[in-house]
Amino acid sequence: MNLENPKKLRPIVEQARLVAENVFRPISRKYDTAEHAYPKELDMLAALLDGMNEGGARASASHLSQDDGSSSPEASGTTRNGGNLTGVLGTMELCWGDVGLLLTIPRQGLGNAAVSAVGTPEQKEKFKKSWVAMAITEPGAGSDSAAIRTSARLDGDEWVLRGEKIFVTAGERADAVVVWATLDPALGRAAIKSFLVPKGTPGMRVVRLDKKLGIRASDTATIELDDCRIPKENILGSPEIDTKKSFAGVMKTFDNTRPVVAAMAVGVARAALDRARELLKRAGVLTREERTFTRAPAAESELHRLEAELEAARLLTMKAAWMADNGIPNSLEASMAKAKAARVANETTLKCVELCGTVGYAEQELLEKWARDSKILDIFEGTQQIQMLIIARRLLGKSSTELR
Repeated sequence: MNLENPKKLRPIVEQARLVAENVFRPISRKYDTAEHAYPKELDMLAALLDGMNEGGARASASHLSQDDGSSSPEASGTTRNGGNLTGVLGTMELCWGDVGLLLTIPRQGLGNAAVSAVGTPEQKEKFKKSWVAMAITEPGAGSDSAAIRTSARLDGDEWVLRGEKIFVTAGERADAVVVWATLDPALGRAAIKSFLVPKGTPGMRVVRLDKKLGIRASDTATIELDDCRIPKENILGSPEIDTKKSFAGVMKTFDNTRPVVAAMAVGVARAALDRARELLKRAGVLTREERTFTRAPAAESELHRLEAELEAARLLTMKAAWMADNGIPNSLEASMAKAKAARVANETTLKCVELCGTVGYAEQELLEKWARDSKILDIFEGTQQIQMLIIARRLLGKSSTELR
């Protein structure tokens, strides 16, 4: 078992760290204050990522896909470190800089990961240079994705969508949106499908942008769909309703993206711990002396505990991503990583603010911002409660109807 970062991925990790330090950190407070202003500084970074991907670096959301299992360790006798592990390692470093800015890098949306996970070759080619957002949540359907009421009906060679979506990350800035809708509400989860809706499609409009507690550099939109017509081929996955498989197809995206959210949590928690140590040393609370855990000051003991929790979250995250790269089913591990890392990030950022007192609470330090940013990581992509429910179902072998 090798717990170090793979050698071939270390240059990408180092580049991500340089971006976090030299691009994200200097503008972090600027776009936290100027919510909804587009960070133009990210255009050059997006172009750089595009170039890296064209060169085979697999450094974007468009490379977050489940391997088909043909190259699994059992099948091939070797292991691989692909787009998923690359993605989480890069994300950890970038979110050491700023979570909100990561979420608004062009062409790195959750919808891009969805296209990569379940899109056809034609869809992947058509949208490979697009920035694709994801629209799941509705006023009456938050954590329970199966409660979606946005409808889709086939009319000749077009799908007609009707409904409202809220909390759409990059909903205004994206070139297209993956919309979750139901073909028949009476059939529940089995009828939930996802559809690609390009920006500018008649019938789809952004009705407002929301102000938020954190990740303010990222725009969050409410989108209305009123008889919005898209081509028949814009459905992601099969249009057939299979009650036995439920909506496993559209949910497959989360097996790839939940480890990425966990990586965001690891990154911001590491940033808070690093800065708290700096500030506490400067104040003389921590020293360079070697001490046993029991003889350390209370603040130092607390930092040791948080670092241990963070390391556990980091390893869970890397395992979930590695499994996806190697064709091993990882739904359980993806939820474990997301649940653990998000909870650790929430606790760590708030505790670092507390340990640093008035300095940690003030705007001249980013600690208070990181505490605000971290909260969303325990909410989107499935709340803490939903993750624990998924984990329990997997461990106990229960279905969603048996364990609610």
